Amino acid sequence: MATESQDGGKKPSMEQTQEWGARFDGGFGDVTRARLGAEEYLKRLARASPPATPEYRDDILLVVSELVSNAIQYAPGPIELTMRKAFDGVHVTLGDTSTTRPAPRPFHPGTGKGGGIGWYLIHTLCDQVSVVVREDGKDVHAFLPW
Repeated sequence: MATESQDGGKKPSMEQTQEWGARFDGGFGDVTRARLGAEEYLKRLARASPPATPEYRDDILLVVSELVSNAIQYAPGPIELTMRKAFDGVHVTLGDTSTTRPAPRPFHPGTGKGGGIGWYLIHTLCDQVSVVVREDGKDVHAFLPW
């Protein structure tokens, strides 16, 4: 018997909300594709297990966009994005081809150069951020509340 959500639609199964992942070539359009995929996953997750506040969804999408954008800019080649439901949050993992750990850069407002705010933003929105360097690249792990 299918369970029904409050809006009358079927609730997604645990398998549909436990994990989502995708692999991308590393082109600029992949930021949008990754964000859209993450948004679909979070919609399914919200129907099965609503976030504590609606802002958490937006925070996760912003972190996904920043992680993918940074990977495309600094780690040429394929990237892999995985999102998993954790106990009280969402675990986002971004794997890329660079073995260099991300480092904060100074932000210079008003110069028109941009940059320097993404890594800070990720650390501000996430409960925990860690980087695991592999022989062929690295994985950035971000834990966000849900």
